[in-house]
Amino acid sequence: MIPIRADEAVVEPVSVAELRAYLRLDSDDGGTEDDLLAALITAARASLEIEARRILVPGRYRIALDAWPANGRLALPLSPLVALVRAGLSDAKGVTTLAAGLVRLGPDPIEAPGLLIDPAVPDPAGRTILIEIAAGFGGDGPPLPAPLRLAILRLAAARYEHRGDEPDAARTDAADLAAPFRRMRL
Repeated sequence: MIPIRADEAVVEPVSVAELRAYLRLDSDDGGTEDDLLAALITAARASLEIEARRILVPGRYRIALDAWPANGRLALPLSPLVALVRAGLSDAKGVTTLAAGLVRLGPDPIEAPGLLIDPAVPDPAGRTILIEIAAGFGGDGPPLPAPLRLAILRLAAARYEHRGDEPDAARTDAADLAAPFRRMRL
């Protein structure tokens, strides 16, 4: 099971203007480096998502399954979970939406994200199970913790200052800021 991001639009948790202010760049340069700054923000956020094992921007994700989990719990690698958008069974005729309550968020959508599957859920019988969920900090989810936001700024700033001239010295600083938020694997 690999969650696939269903929406393409990503609103970064740090704006180019905020990074410009953090770097103390001249705002009268006509925005000549704005594309570079935006790319650095995206790269820093993506690096921190890997480090913390959390989704730092809100988004919708789709999951396709062949069968329901036998234990009634579907662990997900997306934290924090925000909402179950829909769950249904798909075949050549289309998608049949499941009744409300048959699939629901687990009790801890941040530290143990997962879905609870009611035993009364219909057997897929050759159909594909489609689940769409909302996950990530910001938007309808919890606000992005300040240390993670600062880590994005610091990592983007370090990559701006050291564009290929030395190894990524900011990685340990970003890792230290992300460490308290990192989801552990068993």
